[in-house]
Amino acid sequence: MTRFVVTGTDTGIGKTIFSASLARATGTPYWKPVQSGLEEETDSEIVARLAGVPVRPEAYRLVTPASPHIAAEIDGVAIDIERLTPPPGELIVEGAGGALVPVTRRTLYAELFARWQVPVIVCARTSLGTINHSLLTIEALKRRGVPIHGVVFVGDAVEDSEAIIADVSGVRRLGRLPVVAPLTSENLAAAFGANFDIADFR
Repeated sequence: MTRFVVTGTDTGIGKTIFSASLARATGTPYWKPVQSGLEEETDSEIVARLAGVPVRPEAYRLVTPASPHIAAEIDGVAIDIERLTPPPGELIVEGAGGALVPVTRRTLYAELFARWQVPVIVCARTSLGTINHSLLTIEALKRRGVPIHGVVFVGDAVEDSEAIIADVSGVRRLGRLPVVAPLTSENLAAAFGANFDIADFR
C-alpha cells in the first residue's frame, strides 16, 4: 500500500513537486493537513493540477503565510491536533516547511509523525548546506521514533553530498528529482520515471 508522509529539511525545497510526482506515478490521493497562505496557488491546488489524483480537503486553511502555529494565532484559529490524524487507506500526506516546524505552540510536525507512525520520506535539496540540514532532520526524526522510508533529493546532481547523507544517516537514498522545466504534468511524470524505481514506493 502506498502510504507516506513527505517532509523536508526546509521550506520551499520541492516537497510539493515531489509529492505531486509520487502521487501521479502511484495514483495515490494527497492530503495537506494544514495550508498556511492562500493568496497564491496552494499546495493542494498544485498537486491537483500536476498529479490529477483525488485531493482531500485541508483540515485547516490559514490565510497568513507563516508557520502554522503563528498563522493560526493571527487568523484567530485554534488548531485541534486530533483533526490532523491521517484518514485510513492509501495516502500521501505533506507536512509544512521542515520536520521541526511547530503546528501549535506545543506540538511539532515531527511529534505528529511519531504519533501517526506512517513511513516518512525526507526531501532534501542538493544545494550548499544540505548535508547538515539533512542529517539534523533525520536525527530529529529518529530520536522521536519516526519510521523513515528514505531520502529524496531535489535539484541538480551532487553525488558526494547525496552519498554521504545516506551513508552517515543509514537512510536509503530513493533517488533525485531534477529541476523540471517547463513544469507540466507530463514532464514531471517523465522525470519521476527516469529517476525513481516505482517499486520503492509500493
